[in-house]
Amino acid sequence: MVSAPTGKEEQELESRRHVRSHAAWKLRMKKFFQDVKMDVKFKKAGAGQKLTEDGRLETQCSSHAPRVDPRQEQTMSSQMAGQAAQERVEQGRCKTVDSSRRAVLREVEKEKVKAQTSAASQKAENVVKTTLKDDPILSIHGVTFICPFTGAILDKAEREARIKEAILQIFSEDPVQASIMMVHTFNKDRDKVKAAVDTIGKYIENICLNPQEKYRKIRTRNKVFQEKVMCIEGTKEFLQAVGFEMKSLPLPEQEVEENYLVLPEDFDPEKLHELCNRLQSAEPTRAQLNRDRKLFRPSTQAARFNLPNEFYNLTVEEIRREQQQRTEEVERHAMLRTKVMRDKELQREIRKYNFALLRIRLPDGHLLQGTFYARETMSNLFEFVRSCLHNKWQPFELIGPDGHKLPEDKALLVEKRLAPAALVTFAWEVSVQADVEAAGVTQDSCLEPDLLMSVLTLF
Repeated sequence: MVSAPTGKEEQELESRRHVRSHAAWKLRMKKFFQDVKMDVKFKKAGAGQKLTEDGRLETQCSSHAPRVDPRQEQTMSSQMAGQAAQERVEQGRCKTVDSSRRAVLREVEKEKVKAQTSAASQKAENVVKTTLKDDPILSIHGVTFICPFTGAILDKAEREARIKEAILQIFSEDPVQASIMMVHTFNKDRDKVKAAVDTIGKYIENICLNPQEKYRKIRTRNKVFQEKVMCIEGTKEFLQAVGFEMKSLPLPEQEVEENYLVLPEDFDPEKLHELCNRLQSAEPTRAQLNRDRKLFRPSTQAARFNLPNEFYNLTVEEIRREQQQRTEEVERHAMLRTKVMRDKELQREIRKYNFALLRIRLPDGHLLQGTFYARETMSNLFEFVRSCLHNKWQPFELIGPDGHKLPEDKALLVEKRLAPAALVTFAWEVSVQADVEAAGVTQDSCLEPDLLMSVLTLF
């Protein structure tokens, strides 16, 4: 009876089988590589060779083997070399042509993608521009202004130059008033203007309280004076107009002289205070916006507005972003917003537009049109409509595009979504109109007669 192998014996048997298997595998691989080497060696040797039993190569000496002339063999070798060279050239040429063709195809594909991108961009830009320009005929040809001095109608480009010219002409007649207008009109930064005016006020107050000589002069190279006063156009002219004189005086305990603005000893404190108050209470002299009042016949195009670019305070790219924001408006309204969030959104809305073109649809269908600043108030709109009515005493209502009654208050037009353009409906106050009709008072139109003489057709 044969006993079963133990675990250790089984491991030894398994190890021996593994060694034998590995040795056999090494012999097979060695034989494979020897055959490969021999095959390569045999092919390199060429014709007329034979393989012996021990793996060596011998030249075959057969009477039937053709004898080759060395010169013929050299010619054949040259022909074969030339043919091989030509094949290599043809292969290289094919590769060059193929790579060139692929490069051309890549360029064509790039141009095609570029053209598609450009077309898509142009299409998007055209879609955006439809908010500014739909038809060849504009609803309004441009915003105009009224010169505060001559009453002439000015366009936006010439208004500032004409006002500046008029102020400088006033200088020869009233230098104080002209210099005050220069300070508040020629300088756009209102904060800097206020700082300059306040500094001048302090100078004058100190002089009135202490009329000694050292308080009656201002060193023009003083840092505060340079940074707050001299940088504002018109301040030097104002100081000279109220009595200050430019003098060159020596510096204390030095031989060097500097320029000072010196007020004479016989100045009038009350008059100086009054001129200073005029400076502090003055406002910029601006050209008044021309309402460009127009009356149109009833039209189906009443709610169609085609505005020039100057109505907008945005670039095309900003308008494109605005359109994207409007698509997200539903989501914004769906979430709860804090007061800070609402205020930021309102300020962003206010900055979009410069002007507002408003049309008021009257009870007989006629359209009254006027131009406003986007930041004007609802009271300005009601005042404009009232100025065009025949019965200015009769109360009326204005209904917004959303169907809600508009208030006559200090709310901005842009806050009520009336910028850059909107169609508003006019209606008499019902109770008063009922009394007017009961009294038998009838009228063909609610507008002034002279306005009816210039009615136009809206295209």
